[in-house]
Amino acid sequence: MSTTLTFMLMDPPFEATRSTTALRLLQIAAERGYNLNVLAYEGAVYVPFAGQTGHPNPVHGHDVGEEDHPLPREWVRIIGETAASNGGSLDWVNCGMCADERGANDAVDGVRRGGPPALAAWMASSTNTLIIPTRA
Repeated sequence: MSTTLTFMLMDPPFEATRSTTALRLLQIAAERGYNLNVLAYEGAVYVPFAGQTGHPNPVHGHDVGEEDHPLPREWVRIIGETAASNGGSLDWVNCGMCADERGANDAVDGVRRGGPPALAAWMASSTNTLIIPTRA
């Protein structure tokens, strides 16, 4: 039986380390060929948002290319590719209502709409589930 991990993310990118930590965990699991399920809820629907762009850093005198600012949308794509190349998979679901409320419906390829029922179904068939809530 292959390992399946389910994650629920709630924080938007760039706002807290919880989103970055989740992406790092997902990357490690993808490198191990695990099947990965992700429900992005609330602000986390911006993690795979296709409209993210890099920026220069005028304080350090760097242009966009020199700054090479990491974008979570690219990380999501790489995690999916890495999982597939190692025999695993990535099923990323953005909460549809959350995306609608935030105008974040333009996600990278491979991300689909859904909601909490996906999480409930995944939890029943996953090896383990990690819910990373937002901090109030």
